[in-house]
Amino acid sequence: MPSLKTHTIDWWIVGPMVALMFFSTITMASLGSNDGYLLKQSIWALVALGVLFVTSNVDMSFLKKPWMMFSLYGFSNLILILVILLGKTAKGATSWFNLGGISFQPSDLVKIVLILIMAKYLSRRHVEIADIRHLIITGVYCFIPFFLVFLQPDFGSAIIFGCIWFGMMMVSGLSKKHLLLLTPVGLIVGTLLWGFVFKPYQKARIMNFLNPLADVRGTGYNAYQSMIAVGSGQVIGKGVGFGTQSRLNFLPEYQTDFIFAAFSEEWGFVGSILVLLCYAIIFWRIIKLSISGTTNFETLYALGIGIYFASHVIINIGMNIGILPVTGITLPFMSYGGSHLIAECLAIGILFSLSRYRRGVHRDDTTHEFLGA
Repeated sequence: MPSLKTHTIDWWIVGPMVALMFFSTITMASLGSNDGYLLKQSIWALVALGVLFVTSNVDMSFLKKPWMMFSLYGFSNLILILVILLGKTAKGATSWFNLGGISFQPSDLVKIVLILIMAKYLSRRHVEIADIRHLIITGVYCFIPFFLVFLQPDFGSAIIFGCIWFGMMMVSGLSKKHLLLLTPVGLIVGTLLWGFVFKPYQKARIMNFLNPLADVRGTGYNAYQSMIAVGSGQVIGKGVGFGTQSRLNFLPEYQTDFIFAAFSEEWGFVGSILVLLCYAIIFWRIIKLSISGTTNFETLYALGIGIYFASHVIINIGMNIGILPVTGITLPFMSYGGSHLIAECLAIGILFSLSRYRRGVHRDDTTHEFLGA
């Protein structure tokens, strides 16, 4: 059945996205870094927005084809293997490819592939989701990239993969019985990770989260300085360019993991609410697009994107204000970096494309199952 071309760009999503990018560049400019963060981030923002607009105007429904889905999934895992073997190591993790001076983190794009394959699989099986085999099969789909990024080791991305899988299973109708089953499984996996996988610095961060003031000069330094920065902003902030925690280098990684703390110090509680409002609008519109989807795939993909963004926002802001451990997760549309920004805009672009080139539901569309039938 031919595609039915409808509306295209949802400016209620793009507007807040651009506002968040603007807040990010203003913060980087005010801190006067000599590392070229402002120029590089501005270029990445323009490239990412270009990706969004191009993708939204191309019929991306071909992504639903089983052969395309399987190819993307296989290629994504191959790339994750190659980055472990050939990638660049930075801050203890081999998570990047260095392409002519430009670093690229492939796990950002693999998150979108996981959302696509989960949406494809669950769109045909949500009515029989109570069957435990679907829990196992989707778990395998998630576990492979989860395990590969854990080997890098990139604990932050591994958490996001887990959040995407769990969130999409929940919105697909995961039964209470299986939810209860996941609790002891999670405890067992957590115990094994703590005993045999977690590195000393990762254990130290978790212990510091339980007692934030135990080692403020060591493992708890980042979280402690972040909380000081957020709190010192008070109601209206110190003013653009007057954030002492960032300018005096007390706050580490202010341009990436702790961009929210750097922004909050200068813009205060009012600015923090403005940032949260932008995210709230984006989530609202994504949910609205999911409700208006003509197929289960469109609905589940939109919800998966919402879960993806919400996981990043909740965990990043949570660690900035000291209620979650520091894990090195970026803040969507604000943290410095091109690969995550392009991946985020690509995800939104695909969402717009699926909404624009909607198709009527044809009986034949339900006859072809994906892996796991």
